[in-house]
Amino acid sequence: MKNPIPVKRHEALKNLSREHHQALLLCWHIKEGLKKKVDPLRIRSYADYVWENHLRKHFEIEEKYLFPILEEDHELIKRAIDEHLKLERLFNSESKTLKILKSIEEELEAHIRFEERVLFNLIQEKITGDQLRVLAINSTGSACIIWDDEFWK
Repeated sequence: MKNPIPVKRHEALKNLSREHHQALLLCWHIKEGLKKKVDPLRIRSYADYVWENHLRKHFEIEEKYLFPILEEDHELIKRAIDEHLKLERLFNSESKTLKILKSIEEELEAHIRFEERVLFNLIQEKITGDQLRVLAINSTGSACIIWDDEFWK
């Protein structure tokens, strides 16, 4: 399959896109850890850290400042919120099984691809100057995630 042409992101959306890149790294790290048959508890500790310190806040910012740019009952917003809820349930699951880790990896990657390729493009067309300013102020972007146990290597 041919790679899609990169989209020129509006400055106000760049921090959220950078955070998406960090989340895709989480997906890749989980995939590599599973491939190398790393203890699921090691992988889960990392995934839990990323959820608690990065992704949870990212979802909140999207829901509070980005999604209201479209109508509340817009089908793409409903889909994004449903996916956020599903991912939250996966991350909050008490189960530490390989199946949960694989689900987190697959669901999160699909969700990010949807937001970057579909939802953000539509929002970028509809966003106003005031909305851009509010979003830029509230989406500061998270730093690169450092984790001492590089199980994926």
